[in-house]
Amino acid sequence: MPDPLGGFAYTWPLFAGALVAYLIGSVPFGLIVTRLAGLGDIRRIGSGNIGATNVLRTGRKGLTALTLLLDGAKGAVAVVLGWRFGPDMAVIAALASVVGHMAPVWLGFGGGKGVATTLGAYLALAPVVGVGACAVWLVTFALARISSVGALAAMAAAPAFAYGLADPQIGEIALMLGALVIARHHANIRRLLKGEEPRVGKP
Repeated sequence: MPDPLGGFAYTWPLFAGALVAYLIGSVPFGLIVTRLAGLGDIRRIGSGNIGATNVLRTGRKGLTALTLLLDGAKGAVAVVLGWRFGPDMAVIAALASVVGHMAPVWLGFGGGKGVATTLGAYLALAPVVGVGACAVWLVTFALARISSVGALAAMAAAPAFAYGLADPQIGEIALMLGALVIARHHANIRRLLKGEEPRVGKP
């Protein structure tokens, strides 16, 4: 990771790029698509989250898929733009876009858990890591039918893919992103330990 305390001439583009990536990540697509569909404020149902899992609670699978795609695209677009300025900017953009999704300024810093945005960022940052993490999510979710289990497994596996198949810098950012996303799942983890986490398709 680049040193954020370096000389201003070096660091100001990194901070500017991070701000742009944060703003991209902060677009609350789950809230936008459900409101456009006439479903009101998605934050008033289920977990109160703006992510795809909560959108699924509306029963609208098409909107859920669209939210998942758009949230993933936020991370990917931010990283693709970051790559234009080198690998340091790409990893900063990945982190900033996920933080933007989790804490969007437009919603009083109350956002989603960052799974789709993180996976999108991985796909643009290091495709082998993104594909591996997505595969882990899909297989784990298919077996457990619990969204949080798939997410936690993917976030735990991504650093291993990064260090083993990419490079240490990607591994560092994968550890940071994984820690952020797992921390955002603290309530889900408590329910899992109690055996109370709901399965998709069941109350």
